[in-house]
Order: sequence, then structure tokens, then C-alpha cells
Amino acid sequence: MSSHIGVPVTFIERELRYLGSHAKKSLGQHFLTDRKALHQIVNSAELTSEDIVIEVGPGLGILTQELAQRVRQVIAVEIDKVLVTALEQYFKIVPNVSIIHGDILQLTPDSLLPQPSSSYKVVADLPYYIASAVLRHFLESSVKPSRIVVLVQKEVGEAIVAPQGKLNLLAISVQFYGMPTLQGYLSPQSFYPPPQVESAILRVDLYEKPVVSVNSTDAFFQSVRAGFSAPRKQLRNALAQGLKISTSDSVVLLTKAGINPRYRAENLCLEEWASLSRQIEIEGRAKGEMVNSPSLSQISASSPNSGHDASVR
Repeated sequence: MSSHIGVPVTFIERELRYLGSHAKKSLGQHFLTDRKALHQIVNSAELTSEDIVIEVGPGLGILTQELAQRVRQVIAVEIDKVLVTALEQYFKIVPNVSIIHGDILQLTPDSLLPQPSSSYKVVADLPYYIASAVLRHFLESSVKPSRIVVLVQKEVGEAIVAPQGKLNLLAISVQFYGMPTLQGYLSPQSFYPPPQVESAILRVDLYEKPVVSVNSTDAFFQSVRAGFSAPRKQLRNALAQGLKISTSDSVVLLTKAGINPRYRAENLCLEEWASLSRQIEIEGRAKGEMVNSPSLSQISASSPNSGHDASVR
């Protein structure tokens, strides 16, 4: 591969043509061409020379090269075999870059790190169609990153950082583990080929432990998912529907948890959801019915414009 002096569209086209490849829609490949945006992504991560970074979907290695100049080690995971071969060739003389061929959702972070308990950050241009799943993968892992900086669809990013009063299932699923902020927006023209939607740079600074105290993460997310099963309804009705209990029992649960049964799910803060999940456990309503917290594919299905297959690499 030639040196990444700039990132014009002609460079991307030439590299792909040289590799006998193309931007694969099935993998959501949209390659970043905006160097200003590239620097904004890297700067948002506040990297140091001691950092270890896991990059998901390095593509042609443009972001990888920027990361390698700033951190101790870059572990780049790519699913496209053609690009893996090219990346291995390009970075063979760069000692602090490791190229891994695989599906990030099938790889645990501790299996990628030099030491299972190593501190690390995630920085990536994520394909939109797996962005939520990748976020969940790292947020729920046994060895969590200290910070995540990724590109997501603009509407999804704005949903994730929603404030109390406008919370949604996706926002709660991220804010439970860390503090999300939007660092900037990118137009479709920042990529080749351009996606049909705008992008946002999402940063999540993870807490040492979840922001609210719960006895069971599964119980917490069961409560949240039940409450959002009918988001336009009052909680007394939505919770009854989601938990398959009577409305009167739902009112009892909410009242004991200190929550107005006439509220809607979006009105509750995370502490109120935690209080409700604890009450559900106490009442034994969820006995034998506890399920794993929802996959982000389920969550993103209810998020804005989640049907778009636009993505960035």
C-alpha cells in the first residue's frame, strides 16, 4: 500500500483497485477521507504514549496510522480478508501495530490484549449496522475499556446522549456504564463512498462501576425493557404489558418503588429504573422469568433510523 500522505478519494479508489477489491456494501464499508475529522476523532480519545488501543474495522489503515503515531500499541481487528492481507503488508515494519483477522463480536477484549487485565481504549470508524452491537460488546465485557470513541449515525448518537425526560432504551443501555458525549458531526462527503446519513463522533467515558447500584444487571434491563415495551403508554400499562402482569400489580410495583404510575418510560432517571428493578426482585414477579439484557441489535431496532445500512470504515 502507498503512504497515507493525504486521503483524497482518488487514493481510496486506487488502493481498492490495486487490491482487486471495492467498498463492500455487505460489510458497510465507507472509508473516511476527511483528515480534519480524522484528527478530531483521535483528539477526542485524549491518547497518551502509554495507551493500548483496540481499533475495530481499520479498513485501509488510515486511522490506524494516526493511532500508531500516538500510542504504545494498536490492536486492529478487521473482518475483510483482502484488507487484512494489505494491512499486514503495510504495517509489517510498524512494531506497535497488530492486525487481527476476525469478527470483533466473536472476540473477547481480554483475548486481544497483551495482558488480560490491561487498560485500553477503543477508537474506531464503525459500520453503522454493527455499531450498537459493538458498543454493547465492550460495555458488557469483563475487561472494559476506559474510553470509547467511535463514529455512529447522527440520530443514534443524539439518542444515546439524551437527557432525563427524553431517555430511551439505547441511551439507558449506554449511560448505565458510562458518560456519553458528542464530539462533533461529519457530513456524508467525509467518506467514500458517501453514506446517505450524517455521522457523529461519540465518546463514552466508562465508570469504574455502573452509575446506579443494582443487585442484578439482568433485572435492571428487564425492568427497562418492560417499561419501554409501550413507550407512549403510561408506565402502569407499559410495565403490565412488558412483565405480563395485571395493571393493579404494576401500580403496586411502581408505587413501592417511589415512581408515579402515570409517568411514561422516558420520564424516569436511571436511579428510578434501579429502584424499580430492586422492587421487582423483592416482589418476586420476575422469578423464573429473568432474561439477559437486550442485545443491542434489539435496542437499535427501536432507535431512530436504525434501518439504514449506512456505515463508515
